[in-house]
Amino acid sequence: MDAPITLHENGLGNLLGRSPAMHQVFGLIKRVAPTEATVMIMGESGVGKELVAECIHNLSNRAQGPLVAINCGSIPASLIEAELFGYEKGSFTGASRSHAGVFERATGGTLFLDEVTEMPLDMQTRLLRVLETGRFYRVGGTQEIKTDIRVVAATNRNVTEAVANRQLREDLMYRLAVFPLHIPPLRERPGDVPLLAQHFLATLNRGSDVTKRFSPSFLEALGSRRWAGNVRELKNSVERSFILADEVLDVDLSVTMPTHTPEPVEAARPAGVHVPLGSRLDEAERSLIEVTLDYCEGDKRRAAAVLGCSLKTLYNKLNSYARERAESEQPLGRHIPAVGASVPLPG
Repeated sequence: MDAPITLHENGLGNLLGRSPAMHQVFGLIKRVAPTEATVMIMGESGVGKELVAECIHNLSNRAQGPLVAINCGSIPASLIEAELFGYEKGSFTGASRSHAGVFERATGGTLFLDEVTEMPLDMQTRLLRVLETGRFYRVGGTQEIKTDIRVVAATNRNVTEAVANRQLREDLMYRLAVFPLHIPPLRERPGDVPLLAQHFLATLNRGSDVTKRFSPSFLEALGSRRWAGNVRELKNSVERSFILADEVLDVDLSVTMPTHTPEPVEAARPAGVHVPLGSRLDEAERSLIEVTLDYCEGDKRRAAAVLGCSLKTLYNKLNSYARERAESEQPLGRHIPAVGASVPLPG
């Protein structure tokens, strides 16, 4: 049996931090964990939202049950329903056996929905219904299944903006954020950097059976960084320097990600064309021809094949645009001939 989660000098369970901001988080976790309230954990990537979810689960009355996590942003839209609710054998091509989704596997415990704002809106509607009723059907199933779970969700987005941008249903936001919990970024608690760095170094030392240490200048350098990637970036930085160090991790051993702005690269050719609502049909046709010619790098035979018209028709269109240019002084696509340069028909 795992040791009980307790508040200690350096944090709460596996969550480390001595800063006032983190102590406030620890207090909120201890308040909400014993309840059945759904929790929405908010914070930037790398702050440790999954560790917070684990801590809530381990301090809850469901600690003896399973903690099942699913990243809603890493699953294709076509598969997320089956992953959430499971499916019956033969319900779709490739379903050679029945499969329990995360809602079934988490029964009696906690379901952690990471990056919930990345879930398709139509699936959010179904998720809301399941959260409200506690009942669902497998894909292809006819038997209603009752679930007994506690839901903890997380996102790295501003949930209010996500609702405004139609990335999150407003009713689902209120259902999930019964108890919102914000995890501060590492730059807002620089005093926690040495504690975390020493923890990561101790873990690496144990794993390699060595006793490497930080130089004072290295610790000072760590404390002055902004840590855009938060705790995850700090951990990776310590590990990179650990690999390079013989005995002492020093500043000149730190391998960091490049901070310069990369040179701009040529934009990829468009795979489509934007036609504003209200455009005339001939304008839309011309835009399509121009973009297709650009895509085909001026190869008119290839462009005609892509457009599904004859080469003669394409040449007639281009000559027509050239005549219009003479009359209206409108700019041409780079592969459309100028005035007086009619395109000869292929022989």
